[in-house]
Amino acid sequence: MTEYLDLVMFAALMAAILMGFPVAFSIAGVAILFAYLGWVLGVMDVSLLGALGQRAFGLLSNQVLIAIPLFVLMGAILEKSRIAEELLDTMGRLFGQLKGGLGISVVLVGALLAASTGIVGATVVAMGMIALPAMLRAGYDPRVASGIVCTAGTLGQIIPPSTLLIILADVMSNAFQQAQYEQGKFSVEALSVGQFFAAALVPGLVLVVLYLLYILVRGFLRPQDMPSAPAEMARPSRGEVVRAVVPPILLIFAVLGAILGGVATPTEAASVGAIGALLMAGLRAGGPVRLILLGAAALILLGILSGVHPIRLQRSDLSTGDFAAGLFYALLTAAGAIAVIAALRSGLKKRILHEAVTSTATMTAMIFATILAAGMFSLVFIGLGGEERVAHILGNMPGGPSGALLFCMLFIFVLGFFLDFVEISVIVLPLVTPTLILMGHDPVWLGILIAINLQTSFLTPPFGFSLFYLRGAAPEEVTTRHIYQGVVPFIGLQAVGVLLVWLIPGLATWLPAAIF
Repeated sequence: MTEYLDLVMFAALMAAILMGFPVAFSIAGVAILFAYLGWVLGVMDVSLLGALGQRAFGLLSNQVLIAIPLFVLMGAILEKSRIAEELLDTMGRLFGQLKGGLGISVVLVGALLAASTGIVGATVVAMGMIALPAMLRAGYDPRVASGIVCTAGTLGQIIPPSTLLIILADVMSNAFQQAQYEQGKFSVEALSVGQFFAAALVPGLVLVVLYLLYILVRGFLRPQDMPSAPAEMARPSRGEVVRAVVPPILLIFAVLGAILGGVATPTEAASVGAIGALLMAGLRAGGPVRLILLGAAALILLGILSGVHPIRLQRSDLSTGDFAAGLFYALLTAAGAIAVIAALRSGLKKRILHEAVTSTATMTAMIFATILAAGMFSLVFIGLGGEERVAHILGNMPGGPSGALLFCMLFIFVLGFFLDFVEISVIVLPLVTPTLILMGHDPVWLGILIAINLQTSFLTPPFGFSLFYLRGAAPEEVTTRHIYQGVVPFIGLQAVGVLLVWLIPGLATWLPAAIF
């Protein structure tokens, strides 16, 4: 029995989570219990746990993971300021007269919100409260409407910036370095978050196209499922469309452009996104329009000029022109700071910031507690011989590297029925990805393949998180059965997306190879 203690440990963790215990405490509790059992039975050296402090320090000093709370804050501010609701309403009225037009608008808004917020729950709830009732009033089949809303919300996990991609980049980078060490390479290469953001961009857009094609084809073949919106629905003016669409697009370009262009690290770009979201929220909350717009323009100009002509005022050989440019940069900084303060005041008055910061703290604490607990779990699992068992299973899988990858993808897909992406990323992936990389799979391509698979976990019944989010926001006439049936075609489209990336690796590897 003792030789299978690692498998029993993994099964005990699944049981604890399914019984409803808090995830982080379940992971840490199972790890402590089986570390004690392993020590008592003489199959584990508990001195391995001495590395736990070093792992915790490494996590808390990880520059990559600092981007998580900043991106979460950016999304929370946009959600609490109801910018997403305005965007949904405007796009729904813009495309509503087409067959399937409301569905198209929901997918497009989901893609825009994914690239500007990256928070699945906020997007699904917002669309469930605004778009879903409008779709039902227009005569949409509840199953179709529910499936579209759920699926569009999950785009926040694959279209950058995304919390999933940040965690995945850290896990895959560690796995890649571990694989290089095992190959005898001590001058190792590292993977960056920017590479994963670039790699996920094209596959994310491919998924959006697949969703839109499905809606268009179904609207053509079964128009009764997705009729046009009522004729009395007023089309938005050009000014309304510009006000609703342009600010999120500018924010997307500022964040992703800074990362992919090499101007800023993901953490620095996340701070840019948080400031941009704050300025947008300040305008929405009734702050001084001219002051905030001038401050935003000053910050944009500062970013461009400092990138083209950086100035270091502490240099002793500073020319007069550089000194004047430095003073001009200082004036731009002051103008931006005044605009940020004005936006802060407006946000505090409307309690937007209070709710956004509370939401950010809650989500960040959950993610980091889970990662910390997973570090303890993986140490104990390795101590019980689990790492060697995983490598042995994958190495003897029929079909070689492709067979091992197929097995892992199916295993991750099944786990997605029961676990969140954070648990799968920090518990399962560190165990299987080093072996898969050693078998010759490209780590960036492998990461994106897994990311699309993990995105599907938000849709798979019975524990898909998007399903629960929508169940809480949907009208009473939409039943749980409607929601479960509605996501089935989109789970199939997700499988098609995985297959396309598998068969055409360039979808994931071309852009990062071209940029980095």
